[in-house]
Amino acid sequence: MLNERDPLHPKAGGAEIHVAEIFERLAARGHEVTLAATSYKGCEPEHELDGMRVWHLGPIPIYYPRVAFETLRATRRGEYDVVVECLNKVPFYSPVYSQVPVLAVCHHLFGEVAFQQVSWPVAATVWLSEQLIPPLYRAPDFITISESSKRDLVLRGIASNRIEVSHCGIDRPTIEVDTTKTRPMRVSYVGRLEAYKHVDVMLRACAELVGRFPELELFVIGRGVEREPLEALARELGIEERTTFTGFVSDEERDQLLAGSRVCVCPSEKEGWGLTIIESNALGTPVVATDADGLRDSVRNTETGYLVPLRDVAGFRDKIAALLEDDELAGQMSERALAWSRTFDWEIAADEMGAALEKAAGART
Repeated sequence: MLNERDPLHPKAGGAEIHVAEIFERLAARGHEVTLAATSYKGCEPEHELDGMRVWHLGPIPIYYPRVAFETLRATRRGEYDVVVECLNKVPFYSPVYSQVPVLAVCHHLFGEVAFQQVSWPVAATVWLSEQLIPPLYRAPDFITISESSKRDLVLRGIASNRIEVSHCGIDRPTIEVDTTKTRPMRVSYVGRLEAYKHVDVMLRACAELVGRFPELELFVIGRGVEREPLEALARELGIEERTTFTGFVSDEERDQLLAGSRVCVCPSEKEGWGLTIIESNALGTPVVATDADGLRDSVRNTETGYLVPLRDVAGFRDKIAALLEDDELAGQMSERALAWSRTFDWEIAADEMGAALEKAAGART
């Protein structure tokens, strides 16, 4: 399995959670799994993690050339039956050199969003690298995590009949949720603090609500390069004292904070799938999110939350306010969000991935 980051990488995110949750289950079922990932400070060259062998092949400048060489050599020797390529950063182009079938697991492709995330030379490289996916990935099947990501692949030239959608599961929280209980005036964000996540939209929207809701408190849960600019913005908006930047927290602390939130906000520009949305729903917390790829798949608009146009501060403000001021509406959405979350299960996702692997392995004969 080729993925730039392993689950313990300091910058690991939703894609790494997805990979770990599914493949640790497949390892427990008897699959022999090797994850080839980049190295980072303090990591061992090789170790076992939840039944998977994790193989660190060096920092990024070394990693991509080396992973191609090692994949070619290992598959030529017959050491593996299938190569799983995770398409969520720079493509590996593994169909070019793998001597066994490839299964492409696509969380989401960046496209033009890359120009908001990194410097333009790097973004241009990412954008150009994605243009080679249709001609170089004609043989592999794809498995993706949302209908939006499937549509994106189809628009790029991948045949629809070669793409299966398999939704992420979630780990059920241990907190007992009471959807009839009135929650405090708390608005939360959970996820990485990156430019394309547009967490500033939440801060700006909530700054306009302080006069109406004097008890309003904000929690920004997560870490990332945008933390300092966001902290500066909170000071500029005059909401510093009511805004808490938690940094990294344990799953238990995150769940406690979300279970005590009236609404969770996800203003991101694009996601493969809104995993944090379903995790919030599992705690009975409705979500106000951008009407964008991935997020429109995980939010049932007007039922489990609201969808708002990209960067529409007034739109986010109004939908957040609707849930803050109407206890009955908040309770109804909380109940529907909880029910929706119960339809997602990691065991089902592992079953679907296992079937895709068997199909790919069968193509070898």
